[in-house]
Amino acid sequence: MMNVAVLGCGYWGKNLVRTFHDLGALAAVHDPDPDVARYMAHEYGAPARSVEAILADPAVGAVAIAAPAWLHASLGLRALRAGKHVFVEKPIALSLDEAREMERAAREAGRVLMVGHLLQYHPVFVKLREMVAAGDLGQLRHVYSNRLNLGKIRREEDVLWSFAPHDLSMILALVGEEPERVYATGGAWLHKQLCDTATAHVSFASGVEAHVFVSWLHPFKEQKLVAVGERAMAVFDDGQPWERKLTIYPHRIDWQGGVPEPVKAEGQAVVVAQDEPLKCECRHFLEVAAAGGRALTDGAEGVRVLKLLHAAEASLKSGEVVGLGAEKAERFAGAFVHDSAIVDDGAEIGAGSKIWHFSHVLGRVKIGRNVSVGQNVMIGPDVSIGDNCKIQNNVSLYKGVMLEDGVFCGPSCVFTNVNNPRAEIERKNEFRTTLVKHGATIGANATIVCGTTLGEYSFVGAGAVVTKDVPAHALVVGNPARIVGWMSKAGHRLGSDFSCPETGTRYRLDEDALLLQEVA
Repeated sequence: MMNVAVLGCGYWGKNLVRTFHDLGALAAVHDPDPDVARYMAHEYGAPARSVEAILADPAVGAVAIAAPAWLHASLGLRALRAGKHVFVEKPIALSLDEAREMERAAREAGRVLMVGHLLQYHPVFVKLREMVAAGDLGQLRHVYSNRLNLGKIRREEDVLWSFAPHDLSMILALVGEEPERVYATGGAWLHKQLCDTATAHVSFASGVEAHVFVSWLHPFKEQKLVAVGERAMAVFDDGQPWERKLTIYPHRIDWQGGVPEPVKAEGQAVVVAQDEPLKCECRHFLEVAAAGGRALTDGAEGVRVLKLLHAAEASLKSGEVVGLGAEKAERFAGAFVHDSAIVDDGAEIGAGSKIWHFSHVLGRVKIGRNVSVGQNVMIGPDVSIGDNCKIQNNVSLYKGVMLEDGVFCGPSCVFTNVNNPRAEIERKNEFRTTLVKHGATIGANATIVCGTTLGEYSFVGAGAVVTKDVPAHALVVGNPARIVGWMSKAGHRLGSDFSCPETGTRYRLDEDALLLQEVA
């Protein structure tokens, strides 16, 4: 079991102390108020310690941060650099630069960074998310969320920052794409600089629209999220008893003579196994920290929510619609870089290229035009990629790899960079160049040993291990890879007549039967 120390035992931190104690993981507590720290230590049988002592103790594997938001980044960075897994309450940080620095520090340290977007772990929302993903509501059209109450009024942040992060996190999870723009309005009555009510309208490229209404000047408490699909509607009402928290309404719209007619149906309660959301959240953190996995609400998700919060705040102050993604759009004109992807300074990305979820492009990388880079791909440094290449999920292109135009890299294929690696011996000066020529295809889970060249339009079968150069158009399979046939430019295995069944193009072998040439 991972040992966790809780930093901050106040309004919300005391709940984390209780929950980690109940899960058998509480190792220590800290609070700047010594009386609070002593009380919590006595109540839960864990020592009250200084931050310095907690971070220096190798027996403490993780920390949970429930300090004021302005301390999240500094405490989180200190903990990550001390080798601790970090759970931090929302928001991940106050500035995007701080949040991205935390995400980068977690990745470099190989540690879990998880943000406390609690409602993502609520069993009822988990069920709703599964229903939306499974298409039970049909195509998603609209999502709206109300978080309303009389209080708890804050003086250090407005209602948007206090109430909306959970709702924005849920909306992003349901829609499953990045927002294009946001427009927010609000009113400030108790303090001229802090909004007491706010509404944020969020638009997505797919056409889904969403809005969040938050207020701490409301006559009654309401925590309700509604998802409207083309076939049904679902309501997550956290103010209802457990058995009625999730209801699906199979309403539909019939068109009669070009006029839409609503056909109403009775709401149907959805059965969800009961569990405490906070316990589910803390349990998830312990599990991913122990396994070295990625949290559902990891640093990248925290950055996405924070980016949307900042955009909503900017709209609130300016009264104008604010677009998202402008920063990367300015750096890489005509290219798309997903908000969870990281592109270091010094990288070049051509127009029409797309860099998808959780990928990392290091410095001194040149990516051509119309290149598709899938999820969880690492590229660089000093890698060149030509135009019209496709790099599937979970591929790493190390220093020295060069892809010419039109190369296809299948899922989880592997490029090495040293022939005889040892963890304890530095061999960076022995990196060898690997060249993949125009139009070559590399199958899933294949391994390309460094120093080899794959010829034009060659084809490496799935799982093959390439240990020597591959001629143009050759089809190779096995370990070590061997030639078993020849492939056309269009990607078809050639028969005895050496003609492509798709294009009709004819080929011939050279005099050594080692190189396929197109017949003029």
